[in-house]
Amino acid sequence: MKSPEIVLGHGSGGKLTKDLVDQVFLDSFANPFLSTLTDSALLDFDDQRIALTTDSYVVRPIFFNGGDLGKLAVCGTVNDLSVMGAKPLFITCGFIIEEGYEIESLKRIVKSMKNAAEEAGVAIVAGDTKVVEKGSGDGVFLNTSGVGVVSSGVDLRRERVRPGDSILINGTVGDHGMAVLMSRERFGFEAPIDSDCASLNTLISGILSSGADIKFMRDATRGGVATILNELVSGMEFGVLVDEEKVPVMEEVRALCEILGMDPLYVANEGKVVVVCRSADKENVLKAMKEHPLGRRAEVVGEIVKEPASLVTARTRIGSRRILDLLADDQLPRIC
Repeated sequence: MKSPEIVLGHGSGGKLTKDLVDQVFLDSFANPFLSTLTDSALLDFDDQRIALTTDSYVVRPIFFNGGDLGKLAVCGTVNDLSVMGAKPLFITCGFIIEEGYEIESLKRIVKSMKNAAEEAGVAIVAGDTKVVEKGSGDGVFLNTSGVGVVSSGVDLRRERVRPGDSILINGTVGDHGMAVLMSRERFGFEAPIDSDCASLNTLISGILSSGADIKFMRDATRGGVATILNELVSGMEFGVLVDEEKVPVMEEVRALCEILGMDPLYVANEGKVVVVCRSADKENVLKAMKEHPLGRRAEVVGEIVKEPASLVTARTRIGSRRILDLLADDQLPRIC
């Protein structure tokens, strides 16, 4: 690692995060369950496969257009289980609260968690509360863990992906990151942008029930779609070609990204899933997505290619190609 100290970029989901995980955590914790580095660990108990995930949420501001810390934590945990093909069942929550934080704001977060859990059909079954001295935190930090059951026959691994497979996404990209940034910085940008924060379990259940050969899924959170696709191809004997014209982006998000010099493909989402399926099944998957409220703007956005291997490239609107590499740092820290 180049830096002797932790920097914000270590939480970006990009190159610095990968370095931190590889050189600090895997060095001590490596085991067959952890080393796959998937969104959830898959654990076998007798003839039942269990998915287990954990995540921490430090978003700033805590309340933003379209969501808040509580909704974000529940939806993020549900989605990390769902993209492994699991049915989410139970969630735990751990609150780290700064001294002086308003009780009414805390109640608002908790109520939001309750509503999100009920909507997703999961139960919050355990929790913990810690309070730190004023000035030692930033309002509230929240950790959640989740447990789900994986249906038999579901096999979502990047090792199953082959050249010719299709890549789909269920809607517009970059909404969450831009919504949080607007709530944080208050640019005076009049057009409303709401976070896409949502639980994807019912959408994903429909995709898995479509009869299509689904090979890989990830929710495109920190680092956006481009980062997920880089994780997909890393060390593999295939690459990804994205058709930029096919990637759905809200005009408001595109405009704000252009003003700020950001790329929507690297901006965080909290209600988008990237799906890789057999090419012959892409229309079935697209149909299943569009039949769900969270998939009405779904598109086939790219394909798996043989060359260049281990690389993500994009076909631009003018017909040229550009490389979508992992970012070293974070365009938007504290986004989830």
